[in-house]
Amino acid sequence: MILAVLTAVGIALFFGFLALGVWQVQRLSWKLDLIERVQQRLTEAPQPLPPPVQWPEITAAAYEYQPVRLQGQWLANKTVLTQATTALGAGYWVVTPLQTSEGTQVLVNRGFVPQDQRARWQSGAGAGESATVVGLLRMSEPGGGFLRRNDPAQQRWHSRDVAAIARALQLARPAPFFVDAGLPSLKGPASADLPPARSGAWPREGLTVVRFSNSHLVYALTWFGLALMVVGAAVVVARYESRLRAAYRSHPAHEPQHIL
Repeated sequence: MILAVLTAVGIALFFGFLALGVWQVQRLSWKLDLIERVQQRLTEAPQPLPPPVQWPEITAAAYEYQPVRLQGQWLANKTVLTQATTALGAGYWVVTPLQTSEGTQVLVNRGFVPQDQRARWQSGAGAGESATVVGLLRMSEPGGGFLRRNDPAQQRWHSRDVAAIARALQLARPAPFFVDAGLPSLKGPASADLPPARSGAWPREGLTVVRFSNSHLVYALTWFGLALMVVGAAVVVARYESRLRAAYRSHPAHEPQHIL
């Protein structure tokens, strides 16, 4: 009875591990396709923002990291700062709505500032100034950070949650995405490619890290390996039981001591 139960458990584990391995192979294919699409987008010339009528159709698969160009006026009195950690250290992203000629508002991450710049940028620097922004279209980051939730009432933002920020700022026609100002280096976020941390104009744009973790092959091999271990364990048990039964047939007076 016990042997039958454990056999059923072993079969379930084998097919469960096998299914997880196949799923990771599928995820690997999806991730490689995503990386190829994004790398291709980063080489394209900046395009105008999609018109507002198309905004409900914008998805990460079709638009994330698309270089774009937009014009408007800063609503700097509605600036929020979201916590950030970059190659330049800890600080904040300066997120300001850009009012377009169509009467819409697009949240723009104008770049990174260190902690000692917080007061200046919360005061609404650059209010009403016209601007042309070239950057990357990004999707909303709802919820907050790891174990930290956004608190609009206290002006504590751990992520660029477009919907929550738009509500807190009472924007009339907000875009459902934001734009990271500046185009990152295709060489990656190596510190040698960045300007010195304490020189140059703030906010510092172009610090978007376009990098995707891709451990799906390792995960797939792990799950397939566990499936093989189940098979190996079953073979060992089966051989042991077979030897015990053979011994019993040779000496029927002795009851075999099963492994289980």
